[in-house]
Amino acid sequence: MPDYLVDFPGLGIFDIPINRTIVEFDLFGRQFSIYWYGVIIALAFLVCIFLSMRHAPEFGMTRDQIVDYYLLIIPLALIGARLYYVAFEWDSFRGNLGRILDLRTGGLAFYGGVIGGVLAIVIMAAVKKHKLSRIFDFIAVYLPLGHAIGRWGNFFNQEAFGVNTDLPWGMYSNGTQEYLSSLSMSIRRMMPNLDPSKPVHPTFLYEFIANIIIFIILLQVRKRSKRPFTTVAGYFLMYGLVRFLVEGLRTDALYFTGTDIRVSQLLSALMIIASLIYLIISGMIKQRHPEREVTVAIPATILSEAELSETEIAVTEGSATDTETDDSKKEDAETEDSSQVDAETEDFRAEGSSQADAETEESKPEDTLTEKIGTEEGHAAEKTNSENANDTIFEEGVIHVSAPEDKPEQN
Repeated sequence: MPDYLVDFPGLGIFDIPINRTIVEFDLFGRQFSIYWYGVIIALAFLVCIFLSMRHAPEFGMTRDQIVDYYLLIIPLALIGARLYYVAFEWDSFRGNLGRILDLRTGGLAFYGGVIGGVLAIVIMAAVKKHKLSRIFDFIAVYLPLGHAIGRWGNFFNQEAFGVNTDLPWGMYSNGTQEYLSSLSMSIRRMMPNLDPSKPVHPTFLYEFIANIIIFIILLQVRKRSKRPFTTVAGYFLMYGLVRFLVEGLRTDALYFTGTDIRVSQLLSALMIIASLIYLIISGMIKQRHPEREVTVAIPATILSEAELSETEIAVTEGSATDTETDDSKKEDAETEDSSQVDAETEDFRAEGSSQADAETEESKPEDTLTEKIGTEEGHAAEKTNSENANDTIFEEGVIHVSAPEDKPEQN
């Protein structure tokens, strides 16, 4: 017998069987259950780790460094998500503190997870002496993707839905009916028109779609932006807008004690304001100081190829200049010879020609030496570029190209 039967009446879809658990088994006399929610959260982390490791070398980081970050992010994010929820639902845990450790009944707040993840990044960046802007802007891209995947855990738990709706995609199940019927009178007073027997907004689906769009946009922002913290500010701005709107529909929102102020809605508003202020100020600073150095992620191979091309162009231009100089010298010599022929008598023509030939012969060694020096400098530049076409280590405002013996830190 499934835990829930889910309907989408407006779409003509009825009785979708949903179980909260994947499998249940006995081990050493105790019953264990593996829940879809936990599996989906784990899958979300794995996808983010895989993509982060795949793209890390493009941004001057090693795969081992990325693993180190996630080894701290995962536990602190889970702890933060739980403590955040417990803090604003303290009345439910006050009489039984042991329930704080029981995650099977739900109770993980996304914003608490973000706070824990940010703390983990700050700690690890301090240990590894990495620039915070580089790490935040890199990892922020994968946050909406992991969040989008994790929202399907809410579907299997039949939670994180909204108020009643007549829209075609409105959702109804025995789970939504049971939850709405169990709401306290204080909550029902804030949402007086709730009807447990009618479809509700599938707000988890709204956030899934919105987070996928944010993920795609942030990929382009990270690729094109040259200002620190722009990617993470873009995330806070876009998700803050989405969450502010969606939170106003949800029936399971967390409230500040004794008020009807939704915690996540207020936090979303602060995120929107802070990110807008930062983006505006950073844009003004860039315009006033266009010469300011910025962090640009350019692979070492591309950097060396560009320098090599510039060297070849310089050598070619140098050769062309030498050729023009030779032609100019020859023309000057011929002009001088003609003047001597017109000024002097016929008897000295042979002597004038001999002098012109002698001057031309004397200029040849100097021209040959100039060409040889220019060619040797070009070969030296090519050799230097070839030796330095290895890994590139990036810091804020600086591009370092390491020699073969100066490899990035391996952890």
